[in-house]
Amino acid sequence: MPPKAKFTRAEIVEAALELVKTEGISALTARSLGAKLGSSARPVFTVFRSMEEIQDAMIIAAKELYAGYIARGLAQTPAFKGVGTQYILFAAEEPKLFQLLFMAEQEDVPSLSGILPLIDDSYDLILRSVREGYGLSETVSKKLYRHLWIYTHGIASLCATKMCRFTGEEINEMMTEVFKSLLQTYGAEGSSKEADCLDTVDERGDR
Repeated sequence: MPPKAKFTRAEIVEAALELVKTEGISALTARSLGAKLGSSARPVFTVFRSMEEIQDAMIIAAKELYAGYIARGLAQTPAFKGVGTQYILFAAEEPKLFQLLFMAEQEDVPSLSGILPLIDDSYDLILRSVREGYGLSETVSKKLYRHLWIYTHGIASLCATKMCRFTGEEINEMMTEVFKSLLQTYGAEGSSKEADCLDTVDERGDR
């Protein structure tokens, strides 16, 4: 009869996630995880078969946390700009998780058109917000998405690596300028009301 599990799967994953949040993925070992749980490593392996399995479960939890940021962005007006600011906010508030999910070296170098679906499970939702929000074709929506992601990823990476610090006002101003320029480039300026909304998104980037 197998030994009774001392910790639940959820407790182990949460401990692994908290460990990676503060110390990074390299700190996630059997010993450090056991210590985080106030135990030896042995009870962990009554639930999981290996550290690789634990790491996979932790990454799923990290992606779920990130998805919450994206959901809040999609609920803003305009949604596409909201997503960009939430992406930056995630990097500022959870730098180790951002580095894990969006700054990890890829085994095979993907093309620019292939990188977003590869690293972001929210890709389809975000792309739809562009296409439906501005009446753009699939091709143009993808181009606009890629351009804004390159700019947003740059700001987010600076925040995640503590290379630079931005206030919420600065982020809002930068995102507004770039977003408006892209909409004008692709002939999707929209109504004056929609343009005014670009300046009123509630930002929380002063981290």
